[in-house]
Amino acid sequence: MLRLDVNLFDYTILAIYFILVVGIGVMARRAVATSEDFLLSGRSLPAWVTGLAFISANLGAIEILGMAANGAQYGMSTLHFYWIGAVPAMVFLGVVMMPFYYGSRVRTVPEFLLRRFNPATHLFNALSFAAAAVLTAGVNLYALALVINALIGWPTWFSIVISALFVLAYITLGGLSGAIYNEVLQFFVIVAGLVPLVIIGLDNVGGYSGLKEKVTHTALGPNSFSTWAGTNVGHWSNPLGDWIGIVMGLGFVLSFGYWTTNFAEVQRALSAKDLSAAQRTPLIGAFPKIFIPALTILPGLIALVLIPNLGKTEDLTYNDAIPLLMNRFLPNGTLGVALAGLLAAFMAGMAANVSSFNTVFTYDIWQTYIVKGRRDSYYLRVGRVVTVAGILVGIGTAFIASGYSNIMNYIQLLFSYFNAPLFATFIIAMFWKRTTPWAGFWGLLAGTLGAGVMHFAGYHIAYFYKGGVFDPTHSTINAQMLNFYGAITAFMADLIVTVAVTLVTRPKPVHELAGLVWGVHDPNAPDPDSVPKPAWWASPKLLAAVAIGIVIVLSIIFA
Repeated sequence: MLRLDVNLFDYTILAIYFILVVGIGVMARRAVATSEDFLLSGRSLPAWVTGLAFISANLGAIEILGMAANGAQYGMSTLHFYWIGAVPAMVFLGVVMMPFYYGSRVRTVPEFLLRRFNPATHLFNALSFAAAAVLTAGVNLYALALVINALIGWPTWFSIVISALFVLAYITLGGLSGAIYNEVLQFFVIVAGLVPLVIIGLDNVGGYSGLKEKVTHTALGPNSFSTWAGTNVGHWSNPLGDWIGIVMGLGFVLSFGYWTTNFAEVQRALSAKDLSAAQRTPLIGAFPKIFIPALTILPGLIALVLIPNLGKTEDLTYNDAIPLLMNRFLPNGTLGVALAGLLAAFMAGMAANVSSFNTVFTYDIWQTYIVKGRRDSYYLRVGRVVTVAGILVGIGTAFIASGYSNIMNYIQLLFSYFNAPLFATFIIAMFWKRTTPWAGFWGLLAGTLGAGVMHFAGYHIAYFYKGGVFDPTHSTINAQMLNFYGAITAFMADLIVTVAVTLVTRPKPVHELAGLVWGVHDPNAPDPDSVPKPAWWASPKLLAAVAIGIVIVLSIIFA
């Protein structure tokens, strides 16, 4: 069992970090007077804060351990999760979708569906998002517990409980503001912890060229540093599968579904002080996202070269890549900073999911359907109680995540169920005003069922197995590729059913769609000329163009 070689110096650094975390929650509590303060930070935060929080909320266990695991298991093809599977969707959110979200003054993503469709669609999405939030929170909590277990040897179950208490402390105290300001701190701690690991690791394997040469002699083979090699349909050999799954499943459905409809991310933009800041939130986050692969994928590849049998035994899973490198390379003191970075990442990810869960449950389920018309102070108390409940449920779902050797496979499976159909519903509803209220409900239901059917049927389709040879034990199945096709199936099922139901049911009057559909102006919206404009260098369109330009150049270089 892995045990990190920590000493008093490392523990001191960790103690200082945790004191800062709780201290930020205590200070943020002073600004919490209403439920909107607790759940949406009073919509008062500047763009640079929400932008860093936006990317930090994503920079959790899924990103650190999951992408390092993907790097070790799939090679440089993992870059697709960033340059195809993230940045374009983040740009689309900022430029196209945030005017709908922020301009309509909705408090949550499900509330947008309530206004656009009907209560049935709203409740279905609120419940499915709540389930997705606590399942995803469990992933981060499990990863946090793994590090604590490695650090001091506590049993996994006890590590999970202790980890949950730390996150509970600063969210319950400071609400979303406590989470966001901690996420800004955590972003810098994460970077400070991972940069030395990458530098020392690369030096140990002979630099980037040495790493590239050594990886070609592993199971990944000579194409491991090519992102598009082996993606031919029908005869794929790329670790992520064929180009249809990568482009349509990951790059379109999963990516846009996650970044544009996942309230754990959108909530950070909704807390911004104005529409311009809200638009710039995901665009500011896109720039560090472009370069984060250097801190996640490279450590996975370095671990693959240096750690014998990585991913081949239960004691050495791909998820262990970064902790193993930390223990091997980092001296005491630096190890403490790196550990703080890992713990920060996992707490940021869990906090993002729990803070979005308490907002959706309070506003979209409790206030809308269970207890209506109470004073705001009542819903503030409900928000705090729901935060505790979300943490407790997250403890349970952490044990589900523990059954996956690569947590990225698990998380992409969740996204195919919850995000893929929702994106289909959103994209149709926002650009086709004929889309009817009941089409939203039946489309979401069909998409969710479609993901389930594809997931279970895929295990019996030889095409998803290496070499096209069916394996009754399912050990050689390409889980990521199956998730990509599951997302495509969910999207198409939702799309077809939404269109079909729309053609046979009555649409809403156009005046009820004001500000919710492209081309239907909201007469109550503020005059665009009265909205403060950022400096030219901070223009959302300019930021978007620069981000996409960098991605195109890097994609060509690493093709």
